[in-house]
Amino acid sequence: MPELRHDPLTDTSVIIAPERAVRPRTATIVADETGRPVPDCPFCPGNEAQTPPEVTRTGVGNPDTPGWRVRVFPNKYPIVGGANGGAGATGAHEVVVLSPAHDVSFALLTLEQAVEVLGVLQDRAVAHLEAGRAFVQVLVNHGAAAGASLAHPHAQLLALDFVPPAVDDAVARLDDAGVDLVAAAIAQAGDLAVITGAATAWCPHASGAPYTVRIAHRSTRARFEEATDAELHVVAAATREALGRLSGVLGDVPYNLVIHTAPPGRAGNFHWYVEVTPRVGTVAGFEMGTGILVNTVAPETAAAMLRKVEVAS
Repeated sequence: MPELRHDPLTDTSVIIAPERAVRPRTATIVADETGRPVPDCPFCPGNEAQTPPEVTRTGVGNPDTPGWRVRVFPNKYPIVGGANGGAGATGAHEVVVLSPAHDVSFALLTLEQAVEVLGVLQDRAVAHLEAGRAFVQVLVNHGAAAGASLAHPHAQLLALDFVPPAVDDAVARLDDAGVDLVAAAIAQAGDLAVITGAATAWCPHASGAPYTVRIAHRSTRARFEEATDAELHVVAAATREALGRLSGVLGDVPYNLVIHTAPPGRAGNFHWYVEVTPRVGTVAGFEMGTGILVNTVAPETAAAMLRKVEVAS
């Protein structure tokens, strides 16, 4: 039967309604396609001149030439910053290409590559904060349905000159709770756990979308930018494995990966974590009108299915 749940971490209400997953469908569902490698992909090696000049790279070679492993450059079509950034929209928007391979998503990176990508993202976040930015948002949009305009797997980093209202609200909410809600979720994961260890991956009790997974280190550090190399290593490993398990259940599904972190000087009870939301559900009129999300796959069911998937080490 349908069940109303509340997620204290995000302050969202969710109705878990598995019965709706089997309702008849007459609308056509168009599968997302990541596309095949193409010679003029601006993110592929040899096409570096098609992007703005790079900011940094790992690997060998001169700037804006092949030889890189991870490459960072300004977004050509920025959300904030750029030459015409107006009041309230100043800042910086960067693209971080995960690897030279056109069709290798985060789930398909080697562990060494995944750790390197997370390290580059952290380094860029630190650089922007040290330059005086107020907040840095790190994300991956994988697949067109998740907002990616180019198929070559990449992350994005947005450095803002203000703290977003949702982040302010999240910090205040955790302070009001008086406890570390992420640590509490890890401790109480039980049959919601997908991966256990120094870093845990779990399906939230009140997941707002099917197969949502959160990943966090057991340490209580508030900020991604302050995570140690050891912490980044295990979070990168757990994130890569969680994405591999999602792929094993859902195929190469579009997803949004977001790193949630506290702003500088606002640690409180915050606990940085990664959230992966596959784009397999639809936000429809009920959700828009009520603000209550509907999830057609019980998180306990999703976690059980993800645990069964064997992934490469």
